[in-house]
Amino acid sequence: MHSLRAFLVLLGIAVIGSTLAAQSAPTTGPMADSQGVLRPGDLVKLSIWREPDLSGEFQVHETGEIVFPKIGPLRVTTLSPDSLRHTLLDAYSVYLRNPSIEITLLRRVQVLGAVRNPGLYPVDPTMTLADVIAKAGGATPQGNTKKFELRRGSERISATFTADTRVADTPLRSGDQLFIPERSWLSRNSWVLVAGLSATTSVIVAVLR
Repeated sequence: MHSLRAFLVLLGIAVIGSTLAAQSAPTTGPMADSQGVLRPGDLVKLSIWREPDLSGEFQVHETGEIVFPKIGPLRVTTLSPDSLRHTLLDAYSVYLRNPSIEITLLRRVQVLGAVRNPGLYPVDPTMTLADVIAKAGGATPQGNTKKFELRRGSERISATFTADTRVADTPLRSGDQLFIPERSWLSRNSWVLVAGLSATTSVIVAVLR
């Protein structure tokens, strides 16, 4: 009986320990970025009500800091979006009376390939990949909007995305490239195949007559 009780106690301790370990385990992968962790190259869009001179988009430097108007350098890579907003509220309360502040975290992404206006764009992580392509003027008639390539320097990150995939649910970081490839020659020139089949059919019909 005592052995059974001891076994049950040890089993309970093991279950509790594994549960606590699972709760404390850090989040990894694309969803970790979706929690709002800022990296060098990212932007913070700051909007202070009735203060256009203090509002704007500010880039995270390699040091992990942003230089905000009046406040000066502030390390932001260790702050969550909510913590950053409260920090800015406290800092600007020294200069402003009851400031109203909104912040949006943005990533600077190059949209390249078969798009109308390739270039560097600030991207909100809540946007879909279709929204990002729209910022670049949309895909060209040759663009394959069912296929997206994510490039980081010379590396190609293999993953399956759709137009409805949110940026926050991808590994996309500031400085990365979102590349839209062109459709295959056959899909872009399907009329050639149709014409060829029609001609072949005509020949067969003529022979059989």
